Amino acid sequence: MNELWNRIAASAETDADTAKVAVGHILSYMRTESSDPAVGRMIEDTPGASEALAAAGDADYSGGIMALGAQLMGLGLDMGQIRSAAEELVSYSKSTAGEDTVNQAIQSVPALAPFV
Repeated sequence: MNELWNRIAASAETDADTAKVAVGHILSYMRTESSDPAVGRMIEDTPGASEALAAAGDADYSGGIMALGAQLMGLGLDMGQIRSAAEELVSYSKSTAGEDTVNQAIQSVPALAPFV
């Protein structure tokens, strides 16, 4: 099992499979909402990100940040768990993709920035 899933599962008090799908939705939302190359670099340099994106499947984020929230709540996560998952993803990605890349990726998605 990937280190990221373990970290998120422990922090958000959920299971590793839910953590993986949650990460996939967060990354998919970022990719949908931003054209900044930093998002692609973050995904490419975060181990397990491609696997998470595949696990999340295709989702409709036309409702913006609320649509992402609905996807995550649909996994059974509450707001505290969502915040924990996002914070762990950011922390882990900074350690693998670099702080500057991750900060730039997050800032390129203004609706997401206040939550991480």
